[in-house]
Order: sequence, then C-alpha cells, then structure tokens
Amino acid sequence: MSCSSEVGLEAPPIPSDVREIKIDLNQELQTMDGFGASDAWRCQMVGKNWPIEKRNAIADLLFSKEIDASGNPKGIGLSIWRFYLGAGSAEQGSNSNITDEWRRGECFQKPDGTYDWTKQTGQRWFLQAAKSRGVEKFLAFTVSPPVQMTLNGKAFSSQKENMNIKTGMLPNYADFLVETIDNLQRNEGVTFDYLSPINEPQWDWMAGSNGQASQEGTPATNQEIFDFTKLLSDRMKSKSLKTEIVLGEAAIINYLYDDVNGENRDDQINVFFGAPSTNISQLANLKKVITGHSYFSVWPVNDQVSYRERLNSRIKQVGSLKYWQTEYCILEQPGTAEIPGGSGNQRDLGMKTALFVARIIHNDIAVANASSWQWWTALTRADFKDGLIYLDDGSNNGSTIGDYCKNDGFYHDSKLLWAFGNYSLFVRPGMIRLQVPNQNVTLASTDVMLTAYKDLAKKKLVIVAVNFSDSARSYKLNLSISLKNNELTPYVTSEDSNLKRGANVNSSKFEIPARSIVTYVGEYN
Repeated sequence: MSCSSEVGLEAPPIPSDVREIKIDLNQELQTMDGFGASDAWRCQMVGKNWPIEKRNAIADLLFSKEIDASGNPKGIGLSIWRFYLGAGSAEQGSNSNITDEWRRGECFQKPDGTYDWTKQTGQRWFLQAAKSRGVEKFLAFTVSPPVQMTLNGKAFSSQKENMNIKTGMLPNYADFLVETIDNLQRNEGVTFDYLSPINEPQWDWMAGSNGQASQEGTPATNQEIFDFTKLLSDRMKSKSLKTEIVLGEAAIINYLYDDVNGENRDDQINVFFGAPSTNISQLANLKKVITGHSYFSVWPVNDQVSYRERLNSRIKQVGSLKYWQTEYCILEQPGTAEIPGGSGNQRDLGMKTALFVARIIHNDIAVANASSWQWWTALTRADFKDGLIYLDDGSNNGSTIGDYCKNDGFYHDSKLLWAFGNYSLFVRPGMIRLQVPNQNVTLASTDVMLTAYKDLAKKKLVIVAVNFSDSARSYKLNLSISLKNNELTPYVTSEDSNLKRGANVNSSKFEIPARSIVTYVGEYN
C-alpha cells in the first residue's frame, strides 16, 4: 500500500518545470524563541560518570555552533537547554517504587527542608557544558513536588486528578522552586530565562497494579495550576528574579483549546488567558506563551494538520499569545511504511525517522505558528526513538536494565539529531519567520515543506526545506530584494550527509534532493 493511500492523501503532482519560492521580506510572521532539548534523567548518569572525553564529544554534538575547516557544523547548536529539577526519588532508591533508576530524580532540598547544592552533579555538568558552548536560553522544569511534600511520600501520584501535595504545602513548593533557581543562578553562573512548573497535568501519574510507577509526575487541575502560578509569580517578584514562568506543557495539544473530558484540566487557553477568575496574563514574571506537547496528534497526516489549524485559530483569538511545542518523541504507531518498527519502539538512526519528525517540526512552526520547538530527551539508552544521541554497550541497540551504560558506553549520533540541526543551528532566537505563500499544507506534507526566516541584524535569509518525497525537486527563489551574489549555501541532511555544507547554488535554479532536509543560507542586500 502506498504512503499516500495510508494517510488518506492525494499523491502530490510531480512537475517537470521549476517551482518558485516567493518571499517578501516584509511579510513577517512569528519571532522565533529557539530550539531545545531536555537533560531529563539520562544526563545525570552520563554527566557524572562517563569519561570526560565522551562527555565533551556528546556536548559538542548538542551545543556546538562551530564550523570546521570544510565548512561543516560540529554540532547542532541548541539554543535552549531544559534543566530538570527532580523530586527526590533518586535518594529513595528502590523504595521510590520507580522501577528504572535512570527515571528517578535527585532533589536539591533534603527532607528536613535544608538544601544541598552538590546534588544533580551530572546535570550540572551538562549545564556548564551548554553555557560554555554558547547556549542562549535555559529553562528549568519540574514534574512533581519534592517527596517530603507529597501526600504519599512518593514522586508519583496516589490520586487521578488533583496535585499530589499535602494540604497547605503549595507555598512551600513555590518557595522550593524559587530558592532553587535563585541559588543555581548564583552557584552556576547561569541565568534561567524560564521556569515551567507543571508538566502534562492531564495524566494521572499513578502507579500500576504492581505498585510501581514509570517516573516522577503529578496531575493538577486548572485551578491548582492557577493558584500555584500566582504563588510563584509573587515569590519571584519579591526575589527580583528575571525568570519568566511558561505555562501549559499540555499532554496533547487539544487540551489547550478543547473541552476534552470535563475534568477541569483542559481548554487551557481560555482558562488562563480568557476566564477572568483564572487569567494569568497580568501576573509578574509571566511570559505570554502557552506550551504543549505534540504527542498523539501527528498521525494520520490529515489529523496532524487539523489539530494545528485549530490550535492556531484559537491562539489568534488571544492578543499577542505565543505557542511553544515543548516536548515530543515518537509514541504513535504509524506503521512500518513510515518509520522502522512502525512505532516508537526500536531505535532508528536513519532518515525515515528523521523525516517523520521533520514533518512535525515543520507543521508545528508553519501551521501552529510555534515560535519554539523542543525535543524530549537529548540522550537515551533505551531501544526506543526518544533521543537525539543514543547510548549502548556496543553489543545491542540499548536497554533499561540494571547498570546498563551507567558508567561508560558507546554514543551514536542520529539522522534525527542532524535533521533537528537543520533548524536549531540556523534559526536562532530573535529571527523572524517569513510567509512562504501558495503552499498546500496537506499536499506539502508528503512532498516539499518550506519555511523561511530572516535575521535583521545580520541581513541573513534562512530557508529550511523538507523534501519528504522520493524525487528531487527543482526550485528558483523569487525574493523581494536582491540576494548577495544570487547565491545560497546549502546544508544537507540525507542518507549520506549529516548537515554537510554543499557547494553554493544559484538562487535562480537549485535542486532539493529526495528524502532530505536542506537549510539554505544567504545574505540579502
């Protein structure tokens, strides 16, 4: 069965002539805030235990903006690094009832309420590695109150809908986060631009029938989120912190704009930016952005488009509200025609998975107007499609058992890493997306997807092209003003290229290779 019939789309036309990319530099859309990934869990082991040479090589792949003598990037130059503030399940060990040690988090606050700033050693190593390589933005996030504050003394929940926190302890949780950010900034010399205090509140985060949980987490109602955000805002203001609260992290993006299940954990754009009693717009230290996760909204492709059209339509109704996509890895099951293994299971270092994700990045930016896009975890040791860099012991494709790769191992880049770099390395914070007219969103999703950006200060034009099709496509650029030397420099991620710089092309006719992601960079006059 063909790909087009599987997703319910017409096969895109295969033109014999040259297509046109028409760009008017005055047709401005969203200002971009950056591309990022999370240190969650895995970096605590690698950053603390692995040999320093391997740590630095991994950090270069993630953060470096250097270009080698041949003009090829050394890494993908992430501009946002997500630092996970754990709840203390790591100190509990097996008594945490979280089965995988790599999914337990250390906590800076001890059970007696005092602080130990030597905790999270491995994560703090990567924090410094990101800082030294020029990462612009840092985001702290948490998913559960510290275990000493929770109802069940665990970092996962004992109830389905409400936050797992003891009565009267919400102010203590706010104090913990503000104190932690304040001290980390002073101790590490890193500015935390953002704090995300709630994660996927729509899930219950409870243990299974065996009493074991997969990770830290807590649900929360919209009212609890509002109350917590107001406490955080007040405390951050009193501490004169510049960190901005970013709210949402919705488990699926329709929780942002729909009444999904009547549990007071949905319709969050209206609740937080519309309803008078829970409107957060005027709170201090609040960034006017709503954040969501692209899970379970990307397949089939028609649904991927419609989810994002509805989200964008709703966001437009709220003046100056931005949208960030802040977490994704592959959890869907689109079948083997789309990705090896047909689902998130089984790691894949190749182009099929890279293109599958590149389409999501494109549609989140071009259809949902996301101004930031953030991958889930930077590293993974699992045989799963949830990392940018993959860790193993050299004998298999990964594992989550015992001490597997805890102290050393092999690391592997992926086509997904470099495909993400086609965006992250070149589309920097502050750049402005430009309109690329006459794209049929649905047809483009199995053909060529185009986004364009300008850097006003450097007079730089960046075009990211995702060619999902099996054929090369010829294009010419129609730009509203002249391009220096009429040239574009391509950086290609394909089956045989990892963000490699190609020979300059003439903007009047150039070819986008089949099954590739290409970033074209030029200077305008």
